[in-house]
Amino acid sequence: MKGKLIGVGLGPGDPELMTLKAHRLISNAAVIAYPALENGESFAREIAADSIPAAAQELVVRIPMTVERGPAQAAYDTGAADIASHLEQGRDVVVLCEGDPFFYGSFMYLFARLAKDYDTEVVPGVTSVTTCAAVAGRPLTARNEVLSIIPGPLENADMRAKIEAAGAVAIMKVGRHLGRIRALLADMGLAASATYVARASLPSQQVLPLARAPDPAPYFSMILITKGKDPWLN
Repeated sequence: MKGKLIGVGLGPGDPELMTLKAHRLISNAAVIAYPALENGESFAREIAADSIPAAAQELVVRIPMTVERGPAQAAYDTGAADIASHLEQGRDVVVLCEGDPFFYGSFMYLFARLAKDYDTEVVPGVTSVTTCAAVAGRPLTARNEVLSIIPGPLENADMRAKIEAAGAVAIMKVGRHLGRIRALLADMGLAASATYVARASLPSQQVLPLARAPDPAPYFSMILITKGKDPWLN
């Protein structure tokens, strides 16, 4: 009897934003896996720390932060093999994932390697996009607006086209790209209406006008843009 693979979304950082289901599954887990920086800590484990049983066996998937995809994919190969060794012995494995497992989530790479061979459950989590909107006090979209979620590393021409086509925009993974993105938005006449949010839901959270955002920004930062004029009030 093979074990079950369970991908659990943890939300954006505040442990109280974990779902009840996520807390229950983690609290009863015998084997827990989670991603971590190659030479650093795991943000996923930090979020779930108070829910992890002392007796649980922990599997750390070390992910190198490189532009090239090869090293990270090799790390997921290794992590999937470690997880599979437990699944083959009939042990369920709970995999922790920041945010939501299928929204830019690390779990999707393990899912792609394991779901075809093992019973799998995916538990959604609160996303960073909705959390940033909540802490900034600005709705994401209204009526028939189209929301575009754009990765910060996109080249300017591609990003400009996507912003022009959208009614509302969330730019994620801003980090070291903040200066370039801010200049692009200024050129498009959108910088003044843009809000910067970093580390949403954490004690170090920042919500600022884009003009006051630090450069470079933290990796967990976002820019929210609504192109209409208070459309949710009309």
